[in-house]
Amino acid sequence: MEACPVLLVHGFASSAEHNWRQPGWLDLLAEAGRETIAVDLLGHGSAPRPTSPADYEPVEDRVAAEISGYEQVDAVGFSAGAHVLLRLAAAEPGRFRRLALLGIGAGVLAGGGAGSVIAALEGEPDPENIHGTVFRRLADGLGNDRAALVAFLRRPQRPLTADDLARISCPVLVVLGDKDPAGPGEPLVAALPDAQLVTLRGVDHFGTPSDVRSMQAVLRFLDG
Repeated sequence: MEACPVLLVHGFASSAEHNWRQPGWLDLLAEAGRETIAVDLLGHGSAPRPTSPADYEPVEDRVAAEISGYEQVDAVGFSAGAHVLLRLAAAEPGRFRRLALLGIGAGVLAGGGAGSVIAALEGEPDPENIHGTVFRRLADGLGNDRAALVAFLRRPQRPLTADDLARISCPVLVVLGDKDPAGPGEPLVAALPDAQLVTLRGVDHFGTPSDVRSMQAVLRFLDG
């Protein structure tokens, strides 16, 4: 039986090129005989960059359109991309065979948390806002439009609920660094019907996609 394609969705202020091609994910999946669909989220990479939050309401719909011709896919998402995948899988559980979620954890159900990043993108650099400053440097380093990124963060969306997560019936792998403020991962794993956690020792949020242990864990999982 031919393996299904792998959808890859990058993190905030990043792109498919930065999160998936440069670290080697696309090459590794190709060597494993997998077709890949690496998308750029609205406001990122080569995608359009509107600056009104209302224009970002169809973020999940645009990703879903990329896999509309496939009966089922595997998917890998990092950070914001992992959140997008959770929403898609909750809406259409049967579309996904397996989900690998990198860089998310307990904060999925808590919501919020974007205030410091918005402040860093809109204002002058604040040395005390370390979290926001790191995202600002990433955004500027990759040639992003700050106004588009702020609009992405302010887009209208309802919070994910425990009932949403309970609808995700496929196997899920959560990969999280033990230095990642998105953690801990255990509450998210407990809220999903069929999930397992891989903890990367000594790894922060931004190091997760390029960590060899992360790649190995995901490839083994997708091969299952």
